Amino acid sequence: MDRFRMIFQYFQSSSESVMNGICGLLALASVKMYTSFDFSCPCLPQYNVVYGLGIMFIPPIILFLCGLILNRQSLVMLEEWRRPAGRRKKDLAVIRYMCSSIMQRAMVAPVVWIVVTLLDGKCLICAFSGSVDPEKFMGFGDVSTVQVQQLLAKVPCKDDELTRNNTSRKAVSRYLRCWSQALGWSILLILIIAAFLARWLRPCFNQATLLQARHWSNYIDIEQKIFEETCCEHSRLFAHKCILHFFESMRQEIKLHSFSLPREGEEPEGEEDLLRGITDQDQVNKLLKTWYYEKPPLDVSQAHQRHPLVQERSPLPCADNARPKGPRCSHC
Repeated sequence: MDRFRMIFQYFQSSSESVMNGICGLLALASVKMYTSFDFSCPCLPQYNVVYGLGIMFIPPIILFLCGLILNRQSLVMLEEWRRPAGRRKKDLAVIRYMCSSIMQRAMVAPVVWIVVTLLDGKCLICAFSGSVDPEKFMGFGDVSTVQVQQLLAKVPCKDDELTRNNTSRKAVSRYLRCWSQALGWSILLILIIAAFLARWLRPCFNQATLLQARHWSNYIDIEQKIFEETCCEHSRLFAHKCILHFFESMRQEIKLHSFSLPREGEEPEGEEDLLRGITDQDQVNKLLKTWYYEKPPLDVSQAHQRHPLVQERSPLPCADNARPKGPRCSHC
């Protein structure tokens, strides 16, 4: 289980190369899923449209949602969009850049699925075989309207007894497959032209705005990751201290089982510094709340200024019996 968790966290990395690799894998998976899928049109006038269009558009929705789930920046973008302004203003240009990047990557696999289904033609034949004009084809003039609809609905079924050797069925199938492939190649051509223009016309616009949006979108993602890593480290040390206190309270009982406990006052070197003075649950909750509502401004020159959470923790008063002889400290 830990291995799968590590793999999932790796795929949630903010690296663009990793996210592009995930998009490529989803696109290949969509092609593999379609080629291995057993397409079976019901050949009934009431269900052909639902089945054909469902196979064409429902899997792309699933692939689109998978692309959003696997992309770590989607959650980071939503948190940045919904967070209160606090001491740091929100830049809508950065949020728009992150949203555009997320949508572009998430749309790759769905578009590949739709294009592949159109080039194959089965879905369109199944969905619209009952919508063609029977007067354009020979062999439908001697039957009633109800029989025409039944024959058209059975066009996708090659092995049906009514249409097995019917030349009209083959003509309708070729007609719809031609339209389907033309639509698929047209969509593919439009997408390639759009990508070409977006790449080659980009230098014609202001590059400074794009560089700023890309820089700060990466910063937001990295800042969130470092904050989570720091919280995990603090949680580990906090849990370690709580467990030591529990064992200390159970010292007499533990000694009966020959457990070795650390001596009083024996602490890992530098552990108190790593806890950063956050030593109880209320302080941790207040720190997390402050991080959400009042993120620090993007100005490292203000690092020496004390945060409101730190200002509330006043220094401990000096005890007269514990203070060494000499000049009094400034807090006494």
